[in-house]
Amino acid sequence: MLTFFGLTPQYRKNIFDQIHDLVYHGGGGFIYSEVYNMPIWLRKFHIHKVSEWNKKRNEEMKKAQKGNSQPLGKAMGPNISPSSTYNFKK
Repeated sequence: MLTFFGLTPQYRKNIFDQIHDLVYHGGGGFIYSEVYNMPIWLRKFHIHKVSEWNKKRNEEMKKAQKGNSQPLGKAMGPNISPSSTYNFKK
């Protein structure tokens, strides 16, 4: 296949993967046409920032899960009294 007047299929796939990742995983901050027309260096910068943010968020979630773990077998219910459930006056 001649690629003199166009992009290789692999390069095109990489571009569209980057566009998809920013639009889909960018938290709603990007639209397709904006990312498509974005300079390569800026697109890579934003991809890197979104990736860093997701890694930090995942680490924080793992720490929170470790700190909030309760022993198995002990079910916890809501902290309300039965009389206040339906707000009946006695």
